[in-house]
Amino acid sequence: MNNPKLEVLTPHNCQLIFIDHQPQMAFGVQSIDRQTLKNNTVGLAKAAKIFNIPTIITTVETESFSGHTYPELLSVFPDTPLLERTSMNSWDDQKVRDALKKNGRNKVVVSGLWTEVCNNTFALSAMHDAGYEIYMVADASGGTSKDAHDYSMQRMIQAGVVPVTWQQVLLEWQRDWAHRDTYEAVMALVKEHSGAYGMGVDYAYTMVHKAEERVKHGPRLEPVSAE
Repeated sequence: MNNPKLEVLTPHNCQLIFIDHQPQMAFGVQSIDRQTLKNNTVGLAKAAKIFNIPTIITTVETESFSGHTYPELLSVFPDTPLLERTSMNSWDDQKVRDALKKNGRNKVVVSGLWTEVCNNTFALSAMHDAGYEIYMVADASGGTSKDAHDYSMQRMIQAGVVPVTWQQVLLEWQRDWAHRDTYEAVMALVKEHSGAYGMGVDYAYTMVHKAEERVKHGPRLEPVSAE
């Protein structure tokens, strides 16, 4: 069967776009805890950095409405230009279309706000107009309600979008623990951003493999004298 969506994501066959991860957009998100949303978004960004995934960051009405992109996201890609737009649909902007084409990869991993507006219109347009394959990172995207997010995901899936999660994408890129060139960086990322999975890694390292406990960050806090 000649179905390109049966191909797993690799560091060599996909690109990534972050759409409108800006505070005013995040304020309206009700489909996912917003701190979890930021954690997952930054985790995805760090994964892309580890595997050298071509990455686009696009913003909408930064100064007049939406505010500046999360600093935690910008710190992962300090040299990546921000593609500022006025349209809710990133596909309408020539700069975005040009950047996607320049990267030369047909599989596009998408993380953005809001699912039912910016993600939805971009995905449908990119598929319709240029035949891109869209992989929507559901837990690094958010909508104005759970229904808004869920029904938009369903609409996109019916149209052929592939739903994924950020950790799924990370581990699909890693694929084999024998890939030692990225192993340590992936483990560090998991411990920082993957919640219970990361705790399990810490436990295995220290209790099973008897590795030394990681050095605590920052100065040791001494009790305050009662005098």
